[in-house]
Amino acid sequence: MRAIEAFRAAFGADPATVWHAPGRVNLIGEHTDYNDGFVLPFAVPWGVTAAVSPRADGVIRILSAQVPDQPQVYARPSDSEGWTRYAVGVLALLGDRVRGADIAVDGDVPQGAGLSSSAALEVSVASAVNEVYGLGLTPMEIALLGQKAENDFVGMPCGIMDQAASALSVEGHALFLDCRSLGSRAIPLDLAAQGLGILIIDTRAHHELADGQYAKRRADCESAARTLGVPALRDVTDLADALSRLSGDERKRTMHVVTENHRVEALVGLLRAGKATEIGSLLNASHLSLRDQFEVTVPELDVAVEAAVRGGARGARMTGGGFGGSVIALVPEGRLSSVEAAVAAAYAERGWAEPRFLPATPARGAHKRA
Repeated sequence: MRAIEAFRAAFGADPATVWHAPGRVNLIGEHTDYNDGFVLPFAVPWGVTAAVSPRADGVIRILSAQVPDQPQVYARPSDSEGWTRYAVGVLALLGDRVRGADIAVDGDVPQGAGLSSSAALEVSVASAVNEVYGLGLTPMEIALLGQKAENDFVGMPCGIMDQAASALSVEGHALFLDCRSLGSRAIPLDLAAQGLGILIIDTRAHHELADGQYAKRRADCESAARTLGVPALRDVTDLADALSRLSGDERKRTMHVVTENHRVEALVGLLRAGKATEIGSLLNASHLSLRDQFEVTVPELDVAVEAAVRGGARGARMTGGGFGGSVIALVPEGRLSSVEAAVAAAYAERGWAEPRFLPATPARGAHKRA
């Protein structure tokens, strides 16, 4: 295991524990999490493995198997920079409950694809630290710790979905999560039994949410909720009345959030009824709403969705925060090659780099590896 090998090479001993946490892809429910709404992600087969041992001197030493140089050393968590902030932020928030750590991480989440490698890093490190220091944190508390580290330490105002999917997911299931109550339920997602599969299309387009665009969308939603006098857009019950009282970006953001919550609930209902073959239209509608109302798609995402459906997918949508990243497509058995060919041809016609295709099945959430 590369994380253990990197740990031994850097620190001259075996780690006290090793934990793995997966990335995630969101089946449906985009930009609803920070509006107290509903989401339906599932864990992907790729993630981050963290090898960790405790220290007694308050120092944090951390390195990545992908950057096998000397470990970065921090006597003060506030000195951390770059990717290390996601992991160091977790320890910083635990304060006096931890006394430093040696950490080596190894990740195989496709970078830039919008599959939440940051949440996988946070959750894997938090899970390992939780064990070695006997903190007794539940999986949801670990998810909340990772979210707070990303919000407060990194400065990315994400919701709880990514970390919850990484910490709580069950193999073969999607995670239906109420982002207000934090209640969750595992929803069976055995698409193969119905002759279907999920194809992730990594558009290789720029994916950067910390540049203000994500924060702007969140601010639009919060402003709209204030105008409507509700705690969050999840609480809008009369959409027509709400839209009549809003204008511009606030109106469009509200339209998306309210209808997207309905789509999540409808899709869960179809899955529970064993009707996965019927969810494609909800995926398509979600993408159109993200394109026209939330305005977070880019041409690479739109072309991938259109080409995938043209190539035989039952439905497709962008997934993740937007402005690049990935598309998911619901593909019937036997149509995988035609969908991939259609998307690749559409990209070639435009002179774009060939996208990467990643068939995915719902994986297990955070778990101990050694």
